[in-house]
Amino acid sequence: MSNDQPEKFSPIISRCFINAPFEQLRQGLLNLFVRHMLRPEIGLEGDCLWTAAREEFQAVADSLQQQGLQCTLHAPFFDLAPGGLDPKIRDISREKLRRAFQLIGVFHPRSIVCHIGYEENKHSYKYKEWLRISLDTWMELMEIARQYDTPVMFENTYETAPHVHQTLFEQLQSSNLGFCLDVGHLTAYGGSTWQIWLDALLPWLKQIHLHDNKGGRDEHLAIGLGLFNFREFFDFLRRRNISPLITLEPHSEKDLWLSLQNIAEMKLFEGLD
Repeated sequence: MSNDQPEKFSPIISRCFINAPFEQLRQGLLNLFVRHMLRPEIGLEGDCLWTAAREEFQAVADSLQQQGLQCTLHAPFFDLAPGGLDPKIRDISREKLRRAFQLIGVFHPRSIVCHIGYEENKHSYKYKEWLRISLDTWMELMEIARQYDTPVMFENTYETAPHVHQTLFEQLQSSNLGFCLDVGHLTAYGGSTWQIWLDALLPWLKQIHLHDNKGGRDEHLAIGLGLFNFREFFDFLRRRNISPLITLEPHSEKDLWLSLQNIAEMKLFEGLD
């Protein structure tokens, strides 16, 4: 990476967040973010919510705040079942999510992104029960976020249609709740187009996750290396005067800089507030 790259990309860097697992931040990745004034979306996956002391989270938060770097949070989702029918699995899922939400008071994030954990091939058979339990889970967690006026974003993952997200939004009825459209997940798993999703969920669109793939799996390639039509999508946002929070989700430093380069060349962020 040449020395002038961060300065060249500063208008883009200042407009977006970059995914950053907490474990990697405390193992040295934080230095990269501080050096280049990157704003992290802090991922809370793994066992950090069980093993890390609050002081360790506070130390990372203090380093970011000293540099004037805002962040977002990404709640854990692996192995979790916020709508789980088994009470023991449900309880441990809620406890881990609760620990993530309790860090809002440490990081003061612009948002906290969550996965709803719905899979049509399993949960459709007991949809009403899954929905009831999910609503109970999210109502408790949203009350924690409400105390800090932090938006809660529900992201699409393996869902193949927007109706479950829409039902949650309509029944939770919170102005502090939004939709995070993950374009990589949509390309790999969605089975439909972003136009279909936004026909239903545009009123709730408040954040987007950007990465790319070739349609077979969630590869987290640099923007422009896969199938998603980023120009068309950002043209739509500009026409609708929509300026959501933006998170880039590369899985390597090389793909981070390539994503920034391609965003610049395609002028994707131009015209957004």
